Amino acid sequence: MKSLAVVFDEPGSVAVRALPIDEPGDADVRIAVKYTGISTGTERLLYTGTMPPFPGLGYPLVPGYESVGTITHAGPLSNRAVGDEVFVAGARCFGETRGLFGGAAETLVVAGERTHVIPDGLGDRGALLSLSATALHALRKHLDGALPELIVGHGSLARLAARLVVTLGGPAPTVWEINPARVSGAVGYAVVHPDHDPRRDYQRILELSGANDILDTLIPRLARGGEIVLGGFYHEPVKFAFPLAFMRAMQLKIAAEFTPHDLADVTAMVTNGELSLDDIITHRVPAADAAQAYATAFNDATCVKMILNWSHPE
Repeated sequence: MKSLAVVFDEPGSVAVRALPIDEPGDADVRIAVKYTGISTGTERLLYTGTMPPFPGLGYPLVPGYESVGTITHAGPLSNRAVGDEVFVAGARCFGETRGLFGGAAETLVVAGERTHVIPDGLGDRGALLSLSATALHALRKHLDGALPELIVGHGSLARLAARLVVTLGGPAPTVWEINPARVSGAVGYAVVHPDHDPRRDYQRILELSGANDILDTLIPRLARGGEIVLGGFYHEPVKFAFPLAFMRAMQLKIAAEFTPHDLADVTAMVTNGELSLDDIITHRVPAADAAQAYATAFNDATCVKMILNWSHPE
């Protein structure tokens, strides 16, 4: 059995070709993938060859961890049914080709327990559940359960985090963005250039820009005892000058991968109409044109979120 898949043969090389895939076992499912999202964080690092040492890293590889599709085969021990619509955060089913994270393919084989059943009708917005769960996990990193007053960056992850702050009952956060192409699209919160924000008493800041040199800009904006959560992925050392951080008695935390609990909670919010995934996806491209799609996702500032369509365009 084979499947079309996006393959990074080496840094800078994107191809779509047929790969052999594993036969499903009793606890596995086979998924006909409809949509996969392109991550401008980790996938960019895999594409450029700048990903720090990571378990399973090596080329050639299949990227992607934002896949949505329909189960076409369900093993007797999979606890899933044929016809289930599911989200899956990647797979390792391509034989000698590494799956890192292995979701950008037309067909996937994965353990049923690694799939997450989603409501019908989400369409390609279902691919945003990974980012939504990541944003929720970052929000939950704050010590006292309070929500951030400032979010840095206005990409897809930051937009979802800002919406979640409002959904969770917090005051509308301020969002910083320095790229004019990314300023629009706010829903229930304000986006400003840092130079136009006079505040220097933030208690809680969520950093989602991924800039490794951002802390020396953020620390002067903290109140004493204030907290910064790093929710991006930083492939270069994150540095800051200690004296001002000392005077602020700054707290620094790191948000890692989302958990199944985060994924279940954001799915419930979407299902109940509390969290909207509308107007986050800006670009949709047939999977056959993946090379151009990755170039656009990585280089076009107007591309907030790129989706590869493995079926027929809607």
